Amino acid sequence: MCGRFDLHTPPPLISRQWFGNAINVEEGQARYNVPPGIDILMVREQDGGVRFDKAHWGYRPHWAGEDAPQPINAKAETVATSRFFRNAFQHQRCLVPANGWFEWSETAGGKQPHYITLLDAGPQDILFFAGIWETSRDGSLCTAILTETAAPDLAHIHSRQPVVLDPACRYEWLSGEITERHQIKSAAQRLDPQRVVSWPVTPAMNRPDFDGPEAIEPLGAQ
Repeated sequence: MCGRFDLHTPPPLISRQWFGNAINVEEGQARYNVPPGIDILMVREQDGGVRFDKAHWGYRPHWAGEDAPQPINAKAETVATSRFFRNAFQHQRCLVPANGWFEWSETAGGKQPHYITLLDAGPQDILFFAGIWETSRDGSLCTAILTETAAPDLAHIHSRQPVVLDPACRYEWLSGEITERHQIKSAAQRLDPQRVVSWPVTPAMNRPDFDGPEAIEPLGAQ
């Protein structure tokens, strides 16, 4: 699954490195422990270009009732056929940039958080989660992150992980001209799982208000 992530790379740097002249790029605040239920940065296509927007991390389309769920994740295995998600998957895909994400393993002492990020990442390097977006009833945007079975090297931490795309397919994933299921599946090229690394981090990050570089440091390094 994906229930927490961090994004501390400035959006203008992400834009310059990966999207050139994107629209609506603002500086943004570094966040090292992003919880569900708040507005997060997403990248989407608009009028043939690319724009940066904020969207509520919790997906409830405008046509859903007020008592409808607000899932933060959508399973890649069923997103194309689910009534709740399929239109967005077909027409309104997005990218959620992140420096890394957190998963929890079961231990004798309780749940141990782990941080998963790019191996040997430079300042401009970023992960892109596959996402979908919709308009909410109040006219704002909402989003969910796609998840899938964890890569073998991560399965000992948790059985699920976000769908992490290779940046090379970023424009194809966002393209509104790609709408058929087989086309989307072909466009969604995964990042090589050997390019990520994980380490345990402090359980203090279980608190959403624990938001600083210490949240992603290896356990014992604080």
